[in-house]
Amino acid sequence: MKPIKIAHLAAAALGLIALPALAHPGHELSGWGAGLLHPLSGIDHLLAMLAVGLWSALALPAARAAFGPLAFIGGLLAGAVLATQGLALPMVEPGIALSVIALGLLLATAARAPAGAGLAVIAVCGVLHGYAHGAEAPLAAGFSRYVAGFVLMSALLHAAGWGLAAGLRGGQQVLRRVAAAVLSASGLALLFG
Repeated sequence: MKPIKIAHLAAAALGLIALPALAHPGHELSGWGAGLLHPLSGIDHLLAMLAVGLWSALALPAARAAFGPLAFIGGLLAGAVLATQGLALPMVEPGIALSVIALGLLLATAARAPAGAGLAVIAVCGVLHGYAHGAEAPLAAGFSRYVAGFVLMSALLHAAGWGLAAGLRGGQQVLRRVAAAVLSASGLALLFG
C-alpha cells in the first residue's frame, strides 16, 4: 500500500473516533482562563482553528496569509455578539459539524479554490463557532475577558496551523490531504455521532 493511502486511512480512522463536541453549553464558564481553555475543550473548535491556519499558509500568498485567521476571528466575534443579543441561529451544532467538513474540503482544494471564496467560508465558520461560544458565555462583567480569552486562543491555534504548514514545506501535499481527510471524517463523526 502506498504511504499516502496509509496516511489517508489513518486520518479517516482518527476522525471516526473524534471526541464529541464539548465546547458548547453544559459546563461552567467565566473570565479569561475559561475563554482561553474553551477552544481546546472540543475537537470541532480545535480542528477548525488549526485548519484555518493551515489553509491560510497553503492557499494564500505569504503577504496575505493573515487574512484567513482575521476572517475567522471577525466571524467569531460577530457570532458571539449575535448570540448575546438573543438572535436565534438555527441548527448551530450541525452547522459547526458542517463547518469542519467545509474546512476539510477547503483544504483539499487549497490550490484551486478562489481565495475570496475560501475567506468567505472561513468567516461563516467563524460566525457559527463564535455563536456557540457566545451563547454560553457569561453576560456579566466577565464576558469581555471570556471573549478575549477565546479570541486569543483561536489566534494561537491559527498560528499553530500556519506554523505546521510552514515547517513541512516539502510535505505540504501529504499534510494537506491528511488534514483534509481528518477534518472531513471528524465533521461527519460530529454530524452523525
